Amino acid sequence: MSDEHPPEAGHEQQPDWAHSFGGVAEAYERGRPTYPVDAVRWLLGDHPQTALELGAGTGKLTRVIAGLGHDVHATDPDEAMLQILERQLPGVRTAQASAEEIPLGDDSVDAVVAGQAFHWFDLDRALPEIARVLRPGGRICLVWNHRNEKIPWVRRLGTIIGTQEQQTDPAQALIFSELFGFVEDHEFTFWQGIDRHSVQDLVLSRSNVAVLDEAGRASKLAEVLAFYDEYGRGMDGMQLPYVTKCYRADLLDRPQAAAAPDETDRGSDDPPTDGPDDDMLLIDFR
Repeated sequence: MSDEHPPEAGHEQQPDWAHSFGGVAEAYERGRPTYPVDAVRWLLGDHPQTALELGAGTGKLTRVIAGLGHDVHATDPDEAMLQILERQLPGVRTAQASAEEIPLGDDSVDAVVAGQAFHWFDLDRALPEIARVLRPGGRICLVWNHRNEKIPWVRRLGTIIGTQEQQTDPAQALIFSELFGFVEDHEFTFWQGIDRHSVQDLVLSRSNVAVLDEAGRASKLAEVLAFYDEYGRGMDGMQLPYVTKCYRADLLDRPQAAAAPDETDRGSDDPPTDGPDDDMLLIDFR
């Protein structure tokens, strides 16, 4: 999945953005950065976990999770993205599925992870699904790579390729969810080496560019190449700085439904059944 949020204006546009990555899957694989190992270790801990990854895309985050020894089941709704993941990581279990309909049983994983994807989910449906597949005490882990636009030239690049993914708090819904406890957050920094070729793939892999027509994409690439050439690094490339923002929260205990009293067990010494008025029963005395 991508890091961009769908456009705020026009809910009907969102499916086009959310499902725009299949046509640029190869560019996504070549141009997108990985994730810091320390960030994934902070999210999942040091002990091996059974992890479900939602919106795994081409497996950028999957590689790091598996490399740390975790048993990961990767899912993505886009077949083209998932095919690249399967090609790169043939030993990882995969499923073409969405966060709203997870093809796993109840209490089946220790952690659910999403990289660059949580903001695309229908959270009214996805959060209960995530809670369903987590074991008691399980954890939800969210991570986003953001360009460090405190640096002037990076901010200038952002004005060309778009900065919509860096303008809101993407984990806000998790913070207010009644299914999960206190949300911890942490940041990590790293750099992605890019050159004249990979910077084009980075731009093409963005949803706001992927939905453009051929002329629009060509125009956007021309802008980026002009910026790159003006910067003057040439064949040496340059280091694009990122801030990786991580969030984790543990599943709250599920409330147990109170058993209804069995009228057949009522003893002869029990009080009469004609109790308080019905109106009194509607009052919540907690």
